[in-house]
Amino acid sequence: MVKRKILIVDDSEMNRSLLSDMLSNEFDIIEAENGMEAAAILHNQEHEISVILLDIVMPIMDGFGLLETMNKNGWIKSVPVIIISAETVPSYMDKAYDLGVLDYISRPFDERVVQRRVTSTIMLAAKQRELAHMVTEQLYEKEKDSRLMIEILSNIVEFRNGESGLHVLHVHTLTELLLKKLMEKTDKYGISKRDISLICNASALHDIGKIAIPSEILNKPGRLTKEEFEIMKTHSAAGAKMLSCIPMRENEPLIQVSYQICRWHHERYDGRGYPDGLKGEEIPIAAQVVALADVYDALTSERVYKAAFTHEVAVNMILNGECGVFNPILMECLTEISDTLEKEFKEISATSHFQRDLLETVEQQMMDINELNVSERTFRLLEHERMKYQFFANMSKEIQFEYTATPEMLMLSEWGAEYLNLPEMILNPKESTFGNQVFFKEDFEQLLKRLKDTTPEDSIIKETYLLNINGSQRWSEVIAKSMWTNEEPPLYEGAIGKIVDIHEYLEKMNRLELAMAQDSLTGLLNHSVAKNKISSLLSTQQEKKYILLLIDIDDFRKANDEYGHQSGDKILQYIGDTIKNSIRSADIAARMSGDEFLIFMEYKDTTKPQVERVFHKLHGKYKDFDINVSMGIASSEDCERKEYDELFEKADKALYTAKHNGGHTYCFYNEDIEVVWKAKFSQQKDK
Repeated sequence: MVKRKILIVDDSEMNRSLLSDMLSNEFDIIEAENGMEAAAILHNQEHEISVILLDIVMPIMDGFGLLETMNKNGWIKSVPVIIISAETVPSYMDKAYDLGVLDYISRPFDERVVQRRVTSTIMLAAKQRELAHMVTEQLYEKEKDSRLMIEILSNIVEFRNGESGLHVLHVHTLTELLLKKLMEKTDKYGISKRDISLICNASALHDIGKIAIPSEILNKPGRLTKEEFEIMKTHSAAGAKMLSCIPMRENEPLIQVSYQICRWHHERYDGRGYPDGLKGEEIPIAAQVVALADVYDALTSERVYKAAFTHEVAVNMILNGECGVFNPILMECLTEISDTLEKEFKEISATSHFQRDLLETVEQQMMDINELNVSERTFRLLEHERMKYQFFANMSKEIQFEYTATPEMLMLSEWGAEYLNLPEMILNPKESTFGNQVFFKEDFEQLLKRLKDTTPEDSIIKETYLLNINGSQRWSEVIAKSMWTNEEPPLYEGAIGKIVDIHEYLEKMNRLELAMAQDSLTGLLNHSVAKNKISSLLSTQQEKKYILLLIDIDDFRKANDEYGHQSGDKILQYIGDTIKNSIRSADIAARMSGDEFLIFMEYKDTTKPQVERVFHKLHGKYKDFDINVSMGIASSEDCERKEYDELFEKADKALYTAKHNGGHTYCFYNEDIEVVWKAKFSQQKDK
């Protein structure tokens, strides 16, 4: 039996190894050290991955970066993701769920919990795919039947008109092409993909009013008389009237759009059309597009009274205004699709076009599953379980609960019940210890009322309460999600939620921010954090003068080669400690990468004493290795824009000059350096 594949994405080899040991008996394991590696694996093996176990904080590309990439490429729809992280910050969890994560497991984790949650997620994803396939089939059949009825009715009209029946398909095709191009060019009309499907379906009914026209006029082989043409013109109003008289259906979107198309597809942009003489944007955009499609097909199709024009001739006639005036932007759309339009019409067939259109319609509807009116009990239960899996993290050591409105009861997670010394199942929670002692009674009643007052679209609430936990009062945040049925109207079922200790949360945030800000080896700031701090000072304290020192350890590779990387790390720590002891509390120091450092300092009159003090202190000795540095210095007064990137560039050029001069020295940026630098760049460009 072929094992399912799991992709573990974590920068810690130990974490990957632990998870692999837990799961390798039942699954094939693929490992990635960061989001970038994982994205490359997904690019080649998306359909082979059953689930991803993803860390958040990683170098190069973090977990959120991978989730955004998965959303952009559509991978999130086919590959379920479980976050396994020590970070249980609510904002992190909310962002993860917003990006499509199905579950969130907090470290430290239990082996059985991980195994069961992975298996459950894979089973849940499989059920969702099975359900999506079932719904797709139902939608396909429903759409096919609806389109078939419309096409039968339309072809009856075409048959009575002595035409082949392809007119309906041609108008449908050109309407679709024009609308897609229009949606690319402008958002003026607010057209969506669903609107395109609706308008294209409605276009099939544009000439339904011809049923009311006498056959001797409808099929007359020659030019109509003035009186006959006036009768022919009544078909647009007649078709609209037929649609408006359909009982109990006048508010259906298809009926409303079909009415617009039937009545106004012979109106023209300059107001010279019929039956109402509408002008410009008074004409609904659906009618404008179908009007253009109708004219094009009439020109390129053979009729009893005329031969067919070529594609080129028909397009030129329309653009030259020989068939009436149309919306200028639609003229642009026609011109831009002209090259593919003729080929599209030649290749069209009733079967192939019909199938393609249905699949596109179903695909669009499946992209937004929340809009499907699926009432099967299985789907409701599956959706209910999916939200529970997303929201709960059983091993996160948080007080988690599920509240049911009817019958009224409250379920606590195993850990939460043990922590509060309460039973897991609580009947009549308003009168229980949970609703009267853990919560103040009025607070708990207010929480339940807020949940009931939510909506399915806006179902998550966050509120801070003073709770009695383990004999002490602690400010805690309650995050809860209301649960609703899929009936119309939706019925409130209850809620799921968790209680987060704010004190622990703030301590965790502080630890996280400190860890993310510092370089783990030297204890200095990392480059990204330092850059943000410096940029802020440069923009808000422009009256002050600053210098930026870029520092590079000379011959550092030799230290690694001769004394080993551990000794190299000791040298870097020595430099970090020396920098800390050489600067003031208001100065900023960071390790950029490898053996490169920076110091940002304010100065009053002159910079040389500060620079020399730092330069001389950074020289020392480790074992037999003499520590020497090169430094490049730039002042904010050297910069026109007072921006970090400009200041860094000038200091970097000064550092390059110091290294080029043999190292073991420092160099201030000046205009001479800029002249040499430009000459060097010019020579490289000439080469």
